[in-house]
Formats: sequence, structure tokens, C-alpha cells
Amino acid sequence: MASIFRLIIGIPVAGVITFLLFTLMQILIFEEETPLEQEAEEIRITISDVAEDVQVRQRELTLDDVQAAEPPPPPPQIPRQAADAPSEDMRTTMGALPDFDSPNLTGDQVNFDVSDRDAQPLVRIEPQYPMRAQERGLEGQCTVEFDVTPDGQPTNISIVNCTSSLFQSATIRAVERWRYEPRIEGGNAVWRRGVRTTLVYNISG
Repeated sequence: MASIFRLIIGIPVAGVITFLLFTLMQILIFEEETPLEQEAEEIRITISDVAEDVQVRQRELTLDDVQAAEPPPPPPQIPRQAADAPSEDMRTTMGALPDFDSPNLTGDQVNFDVSDRDAQPLVRIEPQYPMRAQERGLEGQCTVEFDVTPDGQPTNISIVNCTSSLFQSATIRAVERWRYEPRIEGGNAVWRRGVRTTLVYNISG
């Protein structure tokens, strides 16, 4: 009985609530018609098929204007310095170059083969001045003789004459580091025997 009573009362109440909600939704949804924005101003671009003549202002040059133009300045002159002539002798502490045999141009031994040549020095290392000789203020020279292999390396090095035994080891060590262009005979590299040269030791040099 109580359930029927609640049902009879609840149906009208639910209907009223539903009607109120529907009315509220209509109010929220309704909007006045807003006026449209003013139409944008039309922009018209006209393209003409006929090309217009464009007048370019030209400056008239006269002969006086051309002659009055100043030429560019000349480039600066850089003074040239003349090289000073060497004042020292070609012979230094290395000593003179070794003497090689001059070609024999007499008799039937004349050879005009340009490929033949004697051994030529390429690299000559200066000897290190012996410390003991330098402490004593001792100067001197050593004459050394050696052979040049077909590879251009000195070998069979021997001291011919030396003013002091203090210079012998330094002389041999220096000659061992020299390099030569080998002697050429008939287009082939051969041994060069008996090359002799003198190394001079000067403290001031």
C-alpha cells in the first residue's frame, strides 16, 4: 500500500522536474541571431596585356667628362734587396769535396756515353766536435779514405792521416752517415773505390 502511494506521488514530481530541466535547456540553447560581419571590401587586380613603356633616365656623357676622370694610382713599388755575395770560403768544417778521377780523353779509351758518371755526394753530415778536443782548445784535421757501394753508402772507411787521435772516431762516425749517388758505368751502378777527403776541425767555425 505504501509502495502504491509513493508511486502516485513520485510520478507527478518526476514529470515536473523533467519539464523544468527541458525548459532550462531551451533557454541555454536559444541564442539571438548575430548580425553577419560586413562584407570585406573587394580587391580587384587588373592585368593588362599591353606592356607600358618605362622611361629610364640616362645620363649623357661627354668627352670632357671622360677626360676629366682620374686614373687609379699606380701600385706601390717594393724595393728589391740584392743578395749579398758569400764572404766565406766554400770549404767549411766539413772540408773540401773529395777528389774524383777526371775522365781520360786520350787514345782509344774515349767514351761519349752520357750515362756514365762518377759517384756524387748527396748527404754529408758534419762531424760532432770531440768534447775532449774542445775542452783543450785543440784544432786539426783528418784525411779519410773509403769506398762507395752501388747503393751509395760509404764502406771500408779508414783514416789516412789525422793531426790528433781525438778526431778519428768523430770522423768515421760522420762518414758512415754520408750518402752518394753511385758511380755509373754502362748504365749500371758500380763500386767506387778509393774516395778520399779531409775534414777540418775548427773551434771558431
